[in-house]
Amino acid sequence: MDTGQSSFNGFTPHTLGFLADLAANNRKEWFEAHKDEYRRFLQEPLQQLAAALAGPLMAIDPDLVVEPRRVVSRIYRDTRFSRNKSPYKTTMWLTYKRPITNWQDAPACFFEIGADSYRFGMGFYSASKGTMDRLREEIEQREERFRQAVAFLGEQDNFVVEGDLYKRVLRPDLPEDLQEWHRRKSLYLVCNRQPDQAFFTRRLAGDLRQGFFLLAPLYHYLAALSG
Repeated sequence: MDTGQSSFNGFTPHTLGFLADLAANNRKEWFEAHKDEYRRFLQEPLQQLAAALAGPLMAIDPDLVVEPRRVVSRIYRDTRFSRNKSPYKTTMWLTYKRPITNWQDAPACFFEIGADSYRFGMGFYSASKGTMDRLREEIEQREERFRQAVAFLGEQDNFVVEGDLYKRVLRPDLPEDLQEWHRRKSLYLVCNRQPDQAFFTRRLAGDLRQGFFLLAPLYHYLAALSG
């Protein structure tokens, strides 16, 4: 498989400029007039980055979908059931997930880019209550196994835990460090960054590879949980 590592050389200031301009001119006429910029500065670099990450992600889980055409998000919004009728997305992303029907209940690896920030990480897009209840049961009954899966977090300062929380504590008797996991309605780990030097070079692909490998123990834990 061609990993695409030689073709991805980072994004450019034009990438961010295009996304900012699109947010200010989110209509078909403007987009059609700037479609070449979209392809050159956003779509093609995203496809190259997706290809560069294919091999490393398959090393984590060979069942993940890694083809760039299936990994890169579409810029066109589905507005049929939305009050927001803007036709185009103002952020774009890569998502590496298993080809299953209930993919929201399985962990996925992701990268997202906006006009003034980018982020990457791993977790659930929108886990069901049943999946999160199983996670809570695992935390309660096999605490040490869970701690082993998240031990890497204490050795780094890039990734943080995010996801909506229940307002009340569900199990007050649990140790405090487990509460931020146990109270989640869904969860993911994410590294949030402003555009930095790495963003504009091929080093970005290396940073993402390193980050995804770091997250692999928890990925496998959650994947086993979700079946």
